[in-house]
Amino acid sequence: MALKEYLGAIVLEVNTVEVEVESLDVTKKTGRKLVKTMNRTGRAAGFSKGVEEIDLKVSVVIPVTGDIDWAAIEGAKLTIFPTVAGGKRTSYLDCFTLDVGEKYSTDNEAKRDLSMACLREVVE
Repeated sequence: MALKEYLGAIVLEVNTVEVEVESLDVTKKTGRKLVKTMNRTGRAAGFSKGVEEIDLKVSVVIPVTGDIDWAAIEGAKLTIFPTVAGGKRTSYLDCFTLDVGEKYSTDNEAKRDLSMACLREVVE
């Protein structure tokens, strides 16, 4: 069996500025909804199409100087690409911030947890 290589760490850019990111979670909601009807079979009839949503959960470290005003982000472009060669770049367009939180602990660096949404995803 041949050895396979998998994607590892990523680089995150916010409007072409590289950001030190600890984690990034992308959730895509299809917008589909179950259509329930009263019928003899007692089962759902199918589904209806709705509006797709893309949610981003980002955890970044807090620098001493030069921090981004995360709460003010509207219409931003977030681009992720793998640090090894061969992976595809993915851009999330028209991003805006929903929530900004800060986390401090005794063992780790200070972090900022962000909830964002975007309108489009483009795989380059």
